[in-house]
Amino acid sequence: MQSRMKKYPLSNDQIKKLLEEEPVGRLATIGEDGYPYVVPVHYVLAGDCIYMHGLAAGEKISNIKRNTQAGFEIDRMNGLSQADTPCDTNTVYESVVIRGKARLVEDEATRVKILGSIVAKYTPQHSGKAFPDTVMRKTAVIELTIESCTGKYYPA
Repeated sequence: MQSRMKKYPLSNDQIKKLLEEEPVGRLATIGEDGYPYVVPVHYVLAGDCIYMHGLAAGEKISNIKRNTQAGFEIDRMNGLSQADTPCDTNTVYESVVIRGKARLVEDEATRVKILGSIVAKYTPQHSGKAFPDTVMRKTAVIELTIESCTGKYYPA
């Protein structure tokens, strides 16, 4: 992961930390109508990939099957930098924007491993428990291979 922002870039370590800490990301796919389709997702970072899960059928799955190009974004609002005039007030934030290729993970062992990582991040009290077959049949695991990554912040 390399930040390309010239002013206020996040370091690779800051990008990784933000990706590991933030609970919600936004996955952008390209809809059948050519418009972006953006949905909030739970996710984990593993190597140079973002993994997320969701229902095995729906618009984001159809979009990925049709076009693998995708985007991913997270942000953290840390406050406002107040000014004397409304147009000079700024948001103090950190953000990461990723572009890459999305695909559905088919390998069952990988799916179980990734779902286990997602459970550990969001509901650690359920870590190590088996996933019911009925749930596995209805659940898709999406892998987003990171092709470019931009991280930036705006200071207080």
